[in-house]
Amino acid sequence: MLHDPPKSESLGADLRALRKARGLTLAGLAARLGRSVGWLSQVERNLSVPSVTDLRRIAAQIDVPVSLLFGHAPADSREVGYVVRRGSRRSIGSDAAGLVEELLSPDLTDAFEMVHSTFEPHSQIGETVTRPTQEVGYLVSGRLDLEIGKRAFTIHPGDSFRIRGEPFRWINPYSEPAVAIWVIAPPVY
Repeated sequence: MLHDPPKSESLGADLRALRKARGLTLAGLAARLGRSVGWLSQVERNLSVPSVTDLRRIAAQIDVPVSLLFGHAPADSREVGYVVRRGSRRSIGSDAAGLVEELLSPDLTDAFEMVHSTFEPHSQIGETVTRPTQEVGYLVSGRLDLEIGKRAFTIHPGDSFRIRGEPFRWINPYSEPAVAIWVIAPPVY
């Protein structure tokens, strides 16, 4: 039996931002989902709560992990939209490749998102990634090897880097985790 997903205060706004970042119209996404424009509009305005099945289908169509669309730990009502406490971060992405990511931004309605990334020891991304974004990262701890375009770098704590839509890969061949803060525009998660 499927239960309703935890309610997220920013679900509708996040869905709208992700849909727009992918160049999809309400009508276009609704057609892909086999749903009406009115239903999707109500979801984006938080007037209707989609089922778990709906969230899975939406996540697949906008190419994000379904976990991003689920609610997260409740925040003090005065802080919603302004502050994200450590225990209230939303997990995003997948740790299949040894990468654990958490959303630091309160929601996805800005022109950018901020992500806390932990690269586990002896891990690497499986394939080179190319996304239509501009990204800036700052390494907090550990070391991380990056390939950006045809260039290779070893990033140390306190170093920062930029990726402008170029193909990139990451590798953590070291024995300690690497922790980075990334700013990505437009939001991709």
